[in-house]
Amino acid sequence: MEIICKPYTSDDKEAVTAIWNEIVHDANAFPQEFPFTNEEGDAFFLSQTATVVAFVNGEVAGCYILHDNNVGRCSHTANASYGVAKKFRGCGTGKVLVSDSLTKAKECGYKSLQYNAVVKSNFGAITLYLKLGFTIIGTIPEGYRRADGMFEDLLIFHKRL
Repeated sequence: MEIICKPYTSDDKEAVTAIWNEIVHDANAFPQEFPFTNEEGDAFFLSQTATVVAFVNGEVAGCYILHDNNVGRCSHTANASYGVAKKFRGCGTGKVLVSDSLTKAKECGYKSLQYNAVVKSNFGAITLYLKLGFTIIGTIPEGYRRADGMFEDLLIFHKRL
């Protein structure tokens, strides 16, 4: 299966917004509580330093957003979020997206990539990030509220580029 990454365009908004909203609905990874409309999603994806879409045989399989982790004197560290359609999970799409984001972050002049909020039960993401050389640099106890109201720890990951 060949996975091709391309920059996001508004032509991708319905498919990318659907993937994003699927993750929001599952309430086990993203902090966002309410789904985007296609127009809200498009504005959000276009506002990032980069939004990249993964395609498999012309079908949108996933995406990532890349942006400053913080402002001003901290803006040299990037942050990213990834979304993979359920149909394409476990097929290497996430690895391609994270690897591409590392290259893109370096191209954009970032010195490192940091994830501030990886839900501790997101074993797929944690395993991937560790395999790709990220380090867990901290834990936020009960930093994530699941849809059922229960709280779960968040992990902070970092990798120098």
